[in-house]
Amino acid sequence: MGCAPGVARQRGGGGCGLGLGIGRRRGRVFDNGDLRLLIMALLAEKPRHGYEIIKALEQCVGQGYSPSPGVIYPTLTLLEELGHASVTEERAGRRLYALTEAGAADLEPNRPAVEAILSRLAAGPAHRGIPPQVLRAMEALAGSVRARVQARPLDAAGIEAVAAAIDAAARAIEDL
Repeated sequence: MGCAPGVARQRGGGGCGLGLGIGRRRGRVFDNGDLRLLIMALLAEKPRHGYEIIKALEQCVGQGYSPSPGVIYPTLTLLEELGHASVTEERAGRRLYALTEAGAADLEPNRPAVEAILSRLAAGPAHRGIPPQVLRAMEALAGSVRARVQARPLDAAGIEAVAAAIDAAARAIEDL
């Protein structure tokens, strides 16, 4: 399963730029309407089962994201009710979803929105706009903290020392 046509794979995450709004709101990956448009773009690529859509989104968004069936299937039902997707029942209760002509007609004027959605993720979820040198330093700090904490348990003084060092770095950055 691939990403939507013309979408480059993300650096480092193994996914492609299908990921809609990651980092814009804590706890939310998709803004209103983004998931619907993305699923329509995937269905325009080829008919898919719900599980295939979940896997395609998981692969494309990357960074450990896996969309919940409780989000995907209601969106597919909505697309079906709107006449934007058709469903073919297959053996063992599997359903194959395809984009209808009405869905394609709705998707076409929204292609710029789909491209904007894809572009927002291209740089990685929470790292857009951060210079690579700063990202490297942030990752080094996180790795050092993780390594130190996991190497051996910290006592109360050690925990305070690690927290104080991080707080001092934060204050120094704020004062720049």
